[in-house]
Amino acid sequence: MERDELAAWLRLSLTPGVGNDSARKLLAAFGLPQAIFEQSIAALKQVVSPARAQALGTEPTQLAELLERTWTWLQQDAEHGIRRKVATLGDTLYPNALLNLDAPPLMLYLLGNAAFKENGPSAFLDKGQTASENIATCNTIDTSLSLAMVGSRNPTPQGAANARLFARSFAQAGLTVVSGLALGIDGAAHEGALDGASVSHQAVTVAVVGTGLDRVYPRAHRDLAHRIAQHGLLLSEYPLGTPPLTANFPKRNRLIAGLAQGTLVVEAALQSGSLITARLTAEQGREVFAIPGSIHAAQSRGCHALIKQGAKLVESAQDVLEELQWPGSLPIATTVAATDPEDIRAEADFSQNSPLLMAMGFDPVGLEALQARTGLNTADLQAQLMGLELDGLVARLAGGLFQRQGG
Repeated sequence: MERDELAAWLRLSLTPGVGNDSARKLLAAFGLPQAIFEQSIAALKQVVSPARAQALGTEPTQLAELLERTWTWLQQDAEHGIRRKVATLGDTLYPNALLNLDAPPLMLYLLGNAAFKENGPSAFLDKGQTASENIATCNTIDTSLSLAMVGSRNPTPQGAANARLFARSFAQAGLTVVSGLALGIDGAAHEGALDGASVSHQAVTVAVVGTGLDRVYPRAHRDLAHRIAQHGLLLSEYPLGTPPLTANFPKRNRLIAGLAQGTLVVEAALQSGSLITARLTAEQGREVFAIPGSIHAAQSRGCHALIKQGAKLVESAQDVLEELQWPGSLPIATTVAATDPEDIRAEADFSQNSPLLMAMGFDPVGLEALQARTGLNTADLQAQLMGLELDGLVARLAGGLFQRQGG
């Protein structure tokens, strides 16, 4: 893309009042952005409102700075095959799957060594076009063989382990896992997909973020973001320099849903943003899957609500593969309960954040099972359980069982 062309696209995206829907109308009427800005106010009024037509006649004050920032970012040398791209509506790099959205992003910023399967020219004029049915190969992302995985930012140890195990199995089967780089389930899903990367399948995960691609949020995922760029793609609809604004994250969920043939909700509370992604997936006519959990766990209630509403209950990665009729076979990934013994051996914190409390889950559990999950010896385990009992966080049940109290 030439600098003048980039400037025109950025100007269109920055014009006050001209959103994605109005921009599409203008592009359909006049062609590329350069041609839009050559039109008279009278001609523009035939397509958009008078206020928007007047706004298009004035160059946005922040255009020069954003153009310089974006152009410099694009010119940076690729390191380890990591490329920087801007894909616009009609670009062969723009994923066809997003064209089915009511208001697809005008521009997409892409960072990574993978790319979406190329489209034909002028794709933005054909909203009904669908993604190819060929399996993803090496560094190519085929959205017809992609699955979104979302869930709680504060998952249980079981939930995080399930996300990583399922994602690894999907990647090993040649699929691409799409998520949002958030803490919790998103991060575990990306990690699991990266675990499943191979020489023949490098494009294992896509992270759709709610900031500009020149920053990473959360900061704790800086290293993860770099690994995703090496074995997949980071994607944003937001210009460089965009900070982590609260309103941007629910909005980006429509892209997560749009880039996949289905969405798997691993763990979610009733008010979780993951349910937004699930709803958008259903509205797009795609499958919603949910992993059930304990009836005592707040993080499972969102999944249970989805299942009541018709989402497919899944217990293994193979369940998803078979439901979507994808080719290939998977290593069976079933739900697990696990945590890191090193976290348990750390100084006990008798609170809702106690590693032992997290390892218990929400169902009744015995000493033997807790020892297997935590690696603690009997004396240390009993001492920590006593502390949790005294704090009212654990109840001792008949038969030598213990159960977490409260949500």
